Amino acid sequence: MEKVSITTEYVTLGQFLKLADIISSGGQAKFFLEDVMIKVNGEQDQRRGRKLRDGDTIEVEGFGEYQIEGN
Repeated sequence: MEKVSITTEYVTLGQFLKLADIISSGGQAKFFLEDVMIKVNGEQDQRRGRKLRDGDTIEVEGFGEYQIEGN
């Protein structure tokens, strides 16, 4: 499981995709989320604005598993 560090209280799912180098720009998030299954803490979630906090786990189909790591 790959760790993704954040320096704020939370990041959105769209921001996370860019931080994890899954997409190259924030504008791609909407289209990416329409095509790829993502699970947050074991539940499917395709909302760009979903808030991810320290300890949350994200599974991106075809890319792997990630965990948010805060300060």
